[in-house]
Order: sequence, then C-alpha cells, then structure tokens
Amino acid sequence: MVRQANQSAPARRSSGRPAQAASRAARVRLVVLDVDGVLTDGRLYFGADGEALKVFDVRDGHGVRLLREAGVGVALLSSRASPIVARRASELDIAPVLQGERDKLAGLNRLLASTGVAAADCAYMGDDWPDLPVLAQVGFAAAVADAAPEVRRAAHWIAPAAGGRGAVRALAEYVLRCRHRHPSPEPARRIEDREGA
Repeated sequence: MVRQANQSAPARRSSGRPAQAASRAARVRLVVLDVDGVLTDGRLYFGADGEALKVFDVRDGHGVRLLREAGVGVALLSSRASPIVARRASELDIAPVLQGERDKLAGLNRLLASTGVAAADCAYMGDDWPDLPVLAQVGFAAAVADAAPEVRRAAHWIAPAAGGRGAVRALAEYVLRCRHRHPSPEPARRIEDREGA
C-alpha cells in the first residue's frame, strides 16, 4: 500500500537536529513562501484563454493570518506570474508579492532590502530546485512534505503536509510554537452555555 506524502514525511530535517531548527524558527520575523507547489499543489489548470484555476487550501490561509496576527510578516516569491495569485494575496493581506522572479535569490535580496529584515531572521518554504539558492540564504529553510529530495535535504524543517494541503499552516504553527506564541483555539463551550447565551 502506498502512503501519501503528508502521512509519511518526517516533521523536521532528516539530520536529526530538531533543536537547531527550533532555535532558527524562533528568530523568524518574515516568512516568505513560494506559490506553486507550496500554497498550491503545483498543478496548473489551463483553459482556452490561459491559466484558469489554482487551488488554495483554507487552512494555509488561516496559517498566514495566524502569523500576521503574531506580528510575523508574510511575503510571496514566485517565478511565475498570475493574477490569481495576486487576488489570493490581496484576500489574505499578503504584501509584498514578488511574481515573475526567474532569479529567486535576487528577488529575495531585494525583498530583504526593502523590508529591512536580515536573512538570518527570514524563513522560506519551497518545493523544487529553483528554491535551493533561497533556502541556502535564509536563516530557517522549510520544505513541503512532497518537495524534491534535494529541497528536503536543504531544509531545516519539513512540513508533515504536502504543498497546497496544509503545509503552510503547519509551518505557521511551528514558527509560532518556537516563538512561544502558539495560538490556542477557544475552548468549546458546553451546549447549555451556548443555549443560554
């Protein structure tokens, strides 16, 4: 029986240094995300007029909101350009959004210069070879569960979920837990309490 990637992947770098990953994550002030393969599952849907559809997971959107509410910045860095991405970023109040960045490392360096965040205080989550130079530059390198093997080896931490299936939410919770700001849901109220409200 074949297990899905999000069920079988370890939740940290295979080097066995979770303490190092946690200390790196605790410094994070800015989380930069690739889009295709991280916020989406990597599939591209085309219609007669070009790109017609991308699928995003609402759990990832909530993870972005948790980061922002905790004072952690969130940005997007993608080698492709898509109005769909711009719209999703607008819905989640993500800024800045760098699209069409063929040289992602150059894009990251411009982003860091414009935000004033040091590379050591930046996290990046990627899934494929174009992400490798960025992962090598940032203080906290993260990969989705179904990332390319080279990306998984370069990461300090590997999400337990695949791209577009909750990996960003898992990253958000991990970073916030390491910063000692883990969100906790409001406890469920008893039925009689809800009825009396």
